[in-house]
Amino acid sequence: MGEIKVSPDYNWFRGSVPLKKIIVDDDDSKIWSLYDAGPRSIRCPLIFLPPVSGTADVFFRQILALTGWGYRVIAFWLMPAFMLKKIVLGNFSSGPVDPMMADAIDFMVDRLESLGQSELASRLTLNCQNSYVEPHKIRDIPVTIMDVFDQSALSTEAKEEMYKLYPNARRAHLKTGGNFPYLCRSAEVNLYVQIHLLQFHGTKYAAIDPSMVSAEELEVQKGSLSISQEEQ
Repeated sequence: MGEIKVSPDYNWFRGSVPLKKIIVDDDDSKIWSLYDAGPRSIRCPLIFLPPVSGTADVFFRQILALTGWGYRVIAFWLMPAFMLKKIVLGNFSSGPVDPMMADAIDFMVDRLESLGQSELASRLTLNCQNSYVEPHKIRDIPVTIMDVFDQSALSTEAKEEMYKLYPNARRAHLKTGGNFPYLCRSAEVNLYVQIHLLQFHGTKYAAIDPSMVSAEELEVQKGSLSISQEEQ
């Protein structure tokens, strides 16, 4: 257990991608901690927002892979007790899981321990607010909903409600992945992200220079994904 925290990839990430802090209030009370990697010439980067239980480095596998392909990626979280952490941990899988998912859970528990009470309380408050992005306001924006077929903290009812709210969204399904597919199924997640972003190539919203990744290369990666999923 705990393989991710001591893995060469994670150590390389921590050693090569600096953590930046930006003050966003006059009284220094609000600080954004973020990782910004990839070409600075890209004006519309890909943004990753961590879940309640995680910090920005939970997306280190996406940052390493996507920036290696030429994308600019930003992952950040807002820096704002025991019972709060217990509430969050209650949503983590407790039954038998494969080794990669077990390592992902261990890593997320470690990240959870690094969060302070006020920060965690703020996240839970935001997460539990009865609000959502109204579909008609983004009907002209391409949306891809990524989901897993195995057990996760998100109920079937919540998933079905999301599908109803965004009926025109593309669906990217993973056979397994639990609550943290971006850690334990990172290759599949990274490819689905690339496929979604491909439609923006050549526009002002591109997170990459279109010449960096060809359609032929993406087709090869799709083939690799199919083989990987068949082996799961």
